Amino acid sequence: MTYEPDWNVLTSTCPSRTSLARIANKWTAMIVIVLGRGRTRFRDLKSAVEGISGKVLTETLRDLERDGLVNRIVFAEVPPRVEYELTDLGQTLHAPLSAIGQWAEAHIVEVLVARERYDLVPSETRVSGGSHGGIEVRPGQRDAVDGTG
Repeated sequence: MTYEPDWNVLTSTCPSRTSLARIANKWTAMIVIVLGRGRTRFRDLKSAVEGISGKVLTETLRDLERDGLVNRIVFAEVPPRVEYELTDLGQTLHAPLSAIGQWAEAHIVEVLVARERYDLVPSETRVSGGSHGGIEVRPGQRDAVDGTG
């Protein structure tokens, strides 16, 4: 019988924290979502993930490969062709990260309204708790935020 330690990402010394940090990276999530569609060339990944630089894409792919989440396939052609795909382990991340991406798309309007509401209230009037996300909304401010009186 082998000993399995009790991993806990909330413990400061737990090595699973580095995996969580990698997974929580916005570029990792977008790359995994794209690679979940199938094997993809570098330039196609760069096009699919708008805003990522070649350097950041290279570094992120290298980190994902090191963690066993991505395979790098090099074809002996001239010019050389390189493609990337999720490993079996990487495939286990596709559904949760896709769900997070779908959540972000489905709730962006609510997030933007909350940000606007938050930004309208001076920081010195914010209080903990309450039904407005920790913001004390005073009469008149609510009108500006959501059009109610």
